[in-house]
Amino acid sequence: MKRALLRFFAWTFGLVGFVCLCAFGWVVYQSRHQPKIPDQVILEFNLEGGFSENVSDHPLARALEEGKSDIRVLVRALEQAEKDPRVLGMVAHIGAGSFAMAHVQELRDAVSHFRSKGKFAVAFSETFGEFGPGMGGYYLATAFDTIWLQPSGDVGLTGIVMESPFFKGALDKFGVLPQLDHRKEYKSAMNLFTEKKYTPAHKEMMTSIMNSWFSQIVDGIAQGRHSKRDQVIALVDQGPLSAKEALLGKWVDQLGYREDCYSKVKQMAGAKAELLYAASYVARLEPPSKKAKTLALIYGLGNVTRGQSEQNPFRSSSNMGSDTITAAFRAAVLDPEVKAIVFRIDSPGGSYVASDAIWQEVVRAKAAGKPVIVSMGNMAGSGGYFVAMAANKIVAEPGTLTGSIGVFGGKMVPAKLLNDLGITFDEVHVGKNATMWSMASPYTESEWKQLQRWLDRVYEDFTEKVAKERHLPLSDVLQIAKGRVFTGEEAKKNGLVDELGGMSTAISLAKKTANISDDEEVKLESFPKSKTAIELFIDRLMGKEPSSSEQGLSEVALIKAIQAAKPTIQLLEQSGVLGHPEVLEMDMPKAGHAL
Repeated sequence: MKRALLRFFAWTFGLVGFVCLCAFGWVVYQSRHQPKIPDQVILEFNLEGGFSENVSDHPLARALEEGKSDIRVLVRALEQAEKDPRVLGMVAHIGAGSFAMAHVQELRDAVSHFRSKGKFAVAFSETFGEFGPGMGGYYLATAFDTIWLQPSGDVGLTGIVMESPFFKGALDKFGVLPQLDHRKEYKSAMNLFTEKKYTPAHKEMMTSIMNSWFSQIVDGIAQGRHSKRDQVIALVDQGPLSAKEALLGKWVDQLGYREDCYSKVKQMAGAKAELLYAASYVARLEPPSKKAKTLALIYGLGNVTRGQSEQNPFRSSSNMGSDTITAAFRAAVLDPEVKAIVFRIDSPGGSYVASDAIWQEVVRAKAAGKPVIVSMGNMAGSGGYFVAMAANKIVAEPGTLTGSIGVFGGKMVPAKLLNDLGITFDEVHVGKNATMWSMASPYTESEWKQLQRWLDRVYEDFTEKVAKERHLPLSDVLQIAKGRVFTGEEAKKNGLVDELGGMSTAISLAKKTANISDDEEVKLESFPKSKTAIELFIDRLMGKEPSSSEQGLSEVALIKAIQAAKPTIQLLEQSGVLGHPEVLEMDMPKAGHAL
């Protein structure tokens, strides 16, 4: 019996080992034998799902981000394709997805540059807004030389609306007392809990952002469609337009279905041309030469928090963990191959102390002779600006939301709500301000004074560091701070950013500051370093990660449940019922909904 058991276990472990060895060999083979790029290519973009700043490797997060295109992959595909003789042109299925302003502008610039090399670019959409806004999608499409629209579609240019929910009425009914304060009048994040509508300063700021965005969109459409600015403004006031009206007004070039458009594209390129998705094209490109100099790429995405960066499935985004980001900077500084650091930020802000920890590592990197160039995505405000301000150069798109140099803080006191539910508190304490953060009672006079001292200290530290790092008089910073959010276009005028553009502009500046010639090849290396295919295989073998390509029914059900719950979870977080508001965070207009 004992020998039989030993033989059974030996055969079992041997079989498992053989399977693992085969799987390991397959991973290695796949990593070394990529399919080749065809001799004649039409680059294909599927933008129906919108954009993502950086699609995560985490299986659950990737599933929740299904359909979204990584903006960096799309731009890199165009940058490589514009000088690749195999690529004849491109076609993009734009669809009616949610488009954030800065992402649209970054891709528009890449498409325009691609076209400048004599290559065609065709955009197709079933509709630019079906019972919803279509400004973002159409704004993107106008960067292409030809726009196709399905005959049943619309051009939904109806303008921009910015809406903010206010929870004071609900909090009053539930018996939750928001005890919050801020520095200063434009710092609007707390208004969601303390007001029932925009304050004058809040309304002024939102109107300024809206007008800046609208002007940028109108200018872009006018340039792309070879029309006058007044004509575009009139078009918006007439919208939405039917497909026939849009064709008659020359706002689109062709009416037809997807197959009609793609058949025409293939005809333009020739019979031998093959369609190839942008991500597949990038994956098949030859890696940079071993002689290419290295630039470190560090992503700082989501709310700034203490601890490790993690993926939040309820928000479909990462948090910018100070432990992770500071370690990435230290590793990049110690790596002798790294000549400069590109820090890509897309964040509404968050923790003051976490932001300060990251700021310090940016300062240290510069002192160590490693230039830091910040590339701002859709937003880099409050704590997101705090971590950026020490960089050698800051790059933002005209539509990026940034600034919000201010602070707010306090607590929610749900004592009445809990009392009505039959939940009562009793306590003993020692120390005059021991109950300062207790949700059972409002601030005492002494505790409120301590909160005011803390807000003053943080605001003073923030503004003084901005003045020092941006080489601005403190008096000027105090005038432009006040918690105000600016578009990138406005921020450049007041000295908060240096250049307008996307990641490509930041990489060019990084090369320049590192004394690398503009035409010299460089390679971007992510910090913290991404896991190799072999490491991912071992993680999955050890049960650290489930397979994203073979999800069981339970995993699919979990993903669907999370997707369904996300709006409720986000609303509860925004209302302050779940979690606590971060002190260096800005109230963000929902750009995807507005455009």
